[in-house]
Amino acid sequence: MTATAPVRRTGLRDFYENPAVPVASGTPRSLRQARMLAAALGPAGRTPRTILDIGCGDGTAAATAAPLLSGHRLVGVDWSQDALSRARTRLAHAVRGELGGGGLPFGSGSVDAVLFSEVIEHLVDPDAALDELRRVLRPGGHLMLSTPNLAAWYNRALLLAGVQPVFSEVSLRAIHGRPGREVVGHLRLYTARALREFVAAAGFEVVRLEGAPFHGVPRPLRPLDRLACARPQLASILLLHARKT
Repeated sequence: MTATAPVRRTGLRDFYENPAVPVASGTPRSLRQARMLAAALGPAGRTPRTILDIGCGDGTAAATAAPLLSGHRLVGVDWSQDALSRARTRLAHAVRGELGGGGLPFGSGSVDAVLFSEVIEHLVDPDAALDELRRVLRPGGHLMLSTPNLAAWYNRALLLAGVQPVFSEVSLRAIHGRPGREVVGHLRLYTARALREFVAAAGFEVVRLEGAPFHGVPRPLRPLDRLACARPQLASILLLHARKT
């Protein structure tokens, strides 16, 4: 991982348009999430199902998932023009769209599944975001959401020691009081229980919750991080599968 330069701009929109801000995510998380979705969708039929990768960033995660979702139509969506320019080198379909304002450029009930990976922790209004995802999903459509776990096994130890948890941020300009070197703009963090309750309250049926490792964990600790995935409430990353009711 490389350190990002201090961010001197103001406003979240400018922050995410900064090419120095990381937009890629870890491959292990992408593969686990893609396997969960592939199992939920089943084999592709004559009519490809439409899958949106909301907040696709540079397209790395969608490109990693694509071989496991063969036969389906995978569309990357992001509002960062810089991220989209990179995503279009990896994805056949990448369009600009927002969860707020005018909403996503898709009709109501027109989408079969949504990948919502490492996005919700960046949002000012996650309630409105889930409302918009629910709008575009067809009845029974799949939501595959991933987000960092506030109660990850190492965060519990850090809090006991009086150290700011990993994934949490107090500034968009620099790291203060926690391990790590990258400022990524996290505004909200969830535990497994909070995420389940939040998604259910938004009108989804929670089907499954799994854990995934975090690519930023120091190499000597990665075996422990993989073991923690067996108990999602301790895992680094939460992978939630829900369906529109």
